[in-house]
Amino acid sequence: MSIFYKQTDPLARWRVNSAEALCAAIRGCGIVPFFENALPGYSIEEMTPGEHWFEDGSLGPWDWKIAAVQTGEVAYGKFLCGGKAAFATAECYRDLLNWRRAQPKYALRPGDRQAYEAVCEAGTLTTRELRRICGLKKGQMDAILTRLEQQTRLVIGDFERVYKGEFLEYSGWQLASLCRPEDLFEFDLDAPFRTPQESFNRLADRIRRTVPDATDAQIRLLLG
Repeated sequence: MSIFYKQTDPLARWRVNSAEALCAAIRGCGIVPFFENALPGYSIEEMTPGEHWFEDGSLGPWDWKIAAVQTGEVAYGKFLCGGKAAFATAECYRDLLNWRRAQPKYALRPGDRQAYEAVCEAGTLTTRELRRICGLKKGQMDAILTRLEQQTRLVIGDFERVYKGEFLEYSGWQLASLCRPEDLFEFDLDAPFRTPQESFNRLADRIRRTVPDATDAQIRLLLG
């Protein structure tokens, strides 16, 4: 449920009521979950006025995220809060990638390798194409892709709106395309960069600038 803002709310500066406002909120936060989480107010859902959150036929941020991703400057995927949808600027995502790939728990699993290597070979694949290549059902494929997004191995690079029914109506169904973040943002992973801990600290500091009351435990839960 979306909240209404109080003047004392440090997140009140962002009111997500359009695709442009969504992009501004992502740039302002740097990295932010889509939905409510352990940090009160720190989500696109809570920054969105109620009339834009699936009310009266409005798809709001669920559809506006397409425009955000298509700027080529925003990462979107299930990479925060233990595998929940989130947004990040390319700069913040680079730090997240640097932190995550250094952690053993985010190592590429053998069972996920076929899907990952298929995307590496093709450059980009839709979720539908990946299900066909891997011979898996939707639920099985979704679980693999969530893990690969958590590992920062894959990110959603584009969306296609899906029109259904006799009158080809669009009701929010979307087909996502997956790619490697280093391809999408042209990261040079061989170039000298910060240490993983420095990357984590930068992300934590960025969150604290947005949510001053955030505890270390909350930030650790968010970033993984």
